[in-house]
Amino acid sequence: MKDELQRAIAKGQVKIIDDDRDLDVDPITLPDGTVLDNAAAERLGDDVGAQAVAKRGRPSLTAPGQHSPRVTARVHPDVKASVEAVAERDGKRPTDIVREAIEEYLAVHA
Repeated sequence: MKDELQRAIAKGQVKIIDDDRDLDVDPITLPDGTVLDNAAAERLGDDVGAQAVAKRGRPSLTAPGQHSPRVTARVHPDVKASVEAVAERDGKRPTDIVREAIEEYLAVHA
């Protein structure tokens, strides 16, 4: 139901209104025929919240449920700015750029 609602919102088929609405009195019918009443909206909210919690952070590089080891280093502000610029340009996180740089260095020097 979440995907259907998101598609309907994206297509402009469902208008988001910023007010208190009793969906049991005035339910929303999605394009697929699903009726969004208070109970369905609450389930949808719970599902979205659970997915947000489950997707929080990067998956473990070690094993599911285990924290990955960390390496910390201090760098010159110019280096940090360069890492951030490359990450922005490449659509990545600075952490990904640093991880890739370490892996490339070790591939040559280890």
